[in-house]
Amino acid sequence: MATVLIADDASFMRNSLKYVVEHAGHTVVGTAKEGQEALELYRKYKPDVVTLDLLMTGKDGFWALKEITKADPKAKVIMVTAVGNEDKQEEAHEIGAAGYIRKPFKPTEIANEINKVLDGNNG
Repeated sequence: MATVLIADDASFMRNSLKYVVEHAGHTVVGTAKEGQEALELYRKYKPDVVTLDLLMTGKDGFWALKEITKADPKAKVIMVTAVGNEDKQEEAHEIGAAGYIRKPFKPTEIANEINKVLDGNNG
């Protein structure tokens, strides 16, 4: 299936997402706890999809989203965040996010969003 990079500053959330992604048949190539690390791992592994938290210590998700999409305009990034207001969601899409999921999420939401983004249905 797809290779996935997970970025979230909370270790329990990285582990939860890893579990969900792997049980959906995808391979997690790396996990990052902040934006700079996510960018470095993206450059190293070139994953098919990135799940990216918005609020992280160090470089945040908006910074990472900008840098990842600058490095690869075709990057498929799904924001997975507790920040649920529509302004932030719209801003993420304008920067280049392919998807946006609010925490707490259901495992099926993650799997469905990954499949949707991989199929190019992120409009």
